[in-house]
Amino acid sequence: MVPLLVVLPLVGAGLALAAAGRTWVQRTVSMTVLSCMLVLAGVLLWAADQQGAQVVYVGGWLPWEGVVLVVDRIAALMVIVSTTVTMSVLGYSIGQGASSFDDESDGHSPLPVFHPTILVLAAGVTTTFISGDLFHIYVGFEMLLAASFVLLTLGGTAERVRAGTTYVLVSLLSSLIFLMAISMVYSSTGTINLALLAQRIGDLPSGTIAVMQLMLLIGFAVKAAVFPMSGWLPDSYPTAPAPITAVFAGLLTKVGIYAMIRVQTLLFPSSRLDDLLLWASLLTMVVGILGAIVQDDIKRMLSFTLVSHIGYMLFGIAVGSTAGLAAAIFYVVHHILIQTTLFLVTGLIERVGGSSDTSRLGNLARISPVVGILFFIPAMNLGGIPPFTGFLGKVGLLQAGVQDGGWLAMTVVVGSVLTSLLTLYAVARVWGRAFWSENPEGITGSGPIRGGHHEALGLGVLVPTSTLVAITVGLTVVAGPLYDITTRAAVDLMLRQPYLEAVLGPGVTL
Repeated sequence: MVPLLVVLPLVGAGLALAAAGRTWVQRTVSMTVLSCMLVLAGVLLWAADQQGAQVVYVGGWLPWEGVVLVVDRIAALMVIVSTTVTMSVLGYSIGQGASSFDDESDGHSPLPVFHPTILVLAAGVTTTFISGDLFHIYVGFEMLLAASFVLLTLGGTAERVRAGTTYVLVSLLSSLIFLMAISMVYSSTGTINLALLAQRIGDLPSGTIAVMQLMLLIGFAVKAAVFPMSGWLPDSYPTAPAPITAVFAGLLTKVGIYAMIRVQTLLFPSSRLDDLLLWASLLTMVVGILGAIVQDDIKRMLSFTLVSHIGYMLFGIAVGSTAGLAAAIFYVVHHILIQTTLFLVTGLIERVGGSSDTSRLGNLARISPVVGILFFIPAMNLGGIPPFTGFLGKVGLLQAGVQDGGWLAMTVVVGSVLTSLLTLYAVARVWGRAFWSENPEGITGSGPIRGGHHEALGLGVLVPTSTLVAITVGLTVVAGPLYDITTRAAVDLMLRQPYLEAVLGPGVTL
């Protein structure tokens, strides 16, 4: 079952590409593949939680000879969440048609390359989550880069190509740093398998370990948009169509965070860079949210809050405790769903109001109460209003910071509270200007005019968005069991022994 998580989307991408002239076939293939992935990931999460990590030696090669695929609790949980948002985004794109992808399209379906590319993106995300060695993680990153560049530039407008060029240059730079780090690790230890590295890396000189750790963290931090390497994100994401921006915001930065969690806990458990990570988390929170509160465009505001809240996840990693790690994993799950939902809702706002610029919007609560509700619920969740998961995740991170007791950790605690308040201010500002204030442009609620016809909301876009909103609310209901799973995942990550025994066999020691 484990290899199918990667094989299915790649085979599906090939079938969808072969069916480029048949839209209904592409839709059927894409949704069927993602549905199967979701079921497989659910079964594997149960197996990992009950029996331990599920391991496959690809091609029968042993860990020191070939690729190993590992699905433990955190990997299975990430695949479930990523597949859920990908399905929702795909459903939204099917419902909205092609009008926001390509101005010259037929208006009934996304471009033929969209379905194959989104499946390659899903395969890249999953590859990164279940890889048991550094180079295979790198391969997953490159699959993501290729697919995301195509998606970001769909439609071929000058603005999208410019944003895509910036994105690909930054991503290639981070990939180059990551590849250099892999080369250094292999030349020093003779392996890139994570389990074997956990055994061998402690024998290296402390200076060599520090350089390796720093290079790996920089490569991952660029992809995760950690300050000061986050300037590319607010300029790249808002130019893409709503479903593309949604899947980017939900998934791509979290892949970098996941890689940081895996490497920090497995290879560098006694980190000498925790203080640096704490400073980075604080600056990422504060600088990101200061950028958000001055934005008039909703997409740019959400892009800055995306950067800001990466700091919360980094905070949990930097604390270096089981409580901090459990809260960080919980917050990753929460944030993937919330950010994706908010960007999809922004797409609905654009369809109703003709713009995502709050200076050109107004009175949307009366014009479209459904859109108002769909925005209000995840916005309050993002702002950390109880009892939503945003509040629960932040409380867990604050408790971990207080338990740490250091002055720097306490400073980040204060910064995280301030960031949460400013996040609430940012979304309340959008609500006040776009939904409550009088409309300066005289919007009547018929939607923007595209190609001579009015574009209105339909079930095709409302159902996927409403489903994601319902999932975010449902996540609050099952927050207790979910937090238990993330806590068990954090315990295994901190112990390291369960991972090593799953990959290398019983009785291995660090």
